[in-house]
Amino acid sequence: MQKIIGVFIIILCVFGGYIWAGGNLIAIWQPAEMLIIVGASLGSVIIGNPPHVLKEIRLQLRKITSARKEEPQYYMELMALLQILLETIRNSGFKSLDTHIEDPENSHIFSRYPLIKQDDHLVAFITDNLRLMAMGQMSPHELEGLLEQEIHAIEQDLLLPSRSLQRTAEALPGFGILAAVMGIIITMQSIDGSIAMIGYHVAAALVGTFLGIFGCYCLLDPASNAMAQRVKREMSAYECVRATLVAYVAKKPTLLAIDAGRKHVQLDIKPSFNEMEKWLASQEG
Repeated sequence: MQKIIGVFIIILCVFGGYIWAGGNLIAIWQPAEMLIIVGASLGSVIIGNPPHVLKEIRLQLRKITSARKEEPQYYMELMALLQILLETIRNSGFKSLDTHIEDPENSHIFSRYPLIKQDDHLVAFITDNLRLMAMGQMSPHELEGLLEQEIHAIEQDLLLPSRSLQRTAEALPGFGILAAVMGIIITMQSIDGSIAMIGYHVAAALVGTFLGIFGCYCLLDPASNAMAQRVKREMSAYECVRATLVAYVAKKPTLLAIDAGRKHVQLDIKPSFNEMEKWLASQEG
């Protein structure tokens, strides 16, 4: 909703100011210029990115336009899931988690926490590293180094869509100039026409430049920034898991291991220690 309000303010102020200054909105409506700019932008994105990045661009654009109202619940579920997994390991060993790690889709443990279960990337991160821990003894320092490398790789991969959109945004003024140059070519073809017709073609060409600048600085650049911030926010869940597993391997009690992960939750939604403790106690019951 916040993003939609921002777009509304931009459109209202830019075009409202234009009309207030005596501009005519009909002059802005240049379908040919729009086709050139949108087509060049879309084509460049398709050429420059593999299919999985194109899919992720679509998914992340959808995410930034919808608020994640269940975010506090998401982290509560994550901490509860980690508690159950670690307590099961402590009481019955890694062998007891084999079925849950190998098939989380049908695991009754993961099914208790639907917000986590539907996050395929995070579930894979948890199960892969529990499997790694089960394969042999590993020092906390070694585990932390491996997890940091994996988290960095995941983050870089998830940032590819925002970086691609950022490059497209930077190219938009150039695409606008491209449309403007083609409009000037059309103007030159009509140089023997009336002054009014020449003025119309020049105005149409300038619209291309306007659309390129508008699309870059008012739409795509802010959208790419919002996507990058969303990814960095989501990475705190991975940091939470990393800190919890490292603390557990360091022989910390389960509650303190979970608290080590809690410290990586975003400040605006981070539960207090007491809130976390009460939630975890209720899940045990």
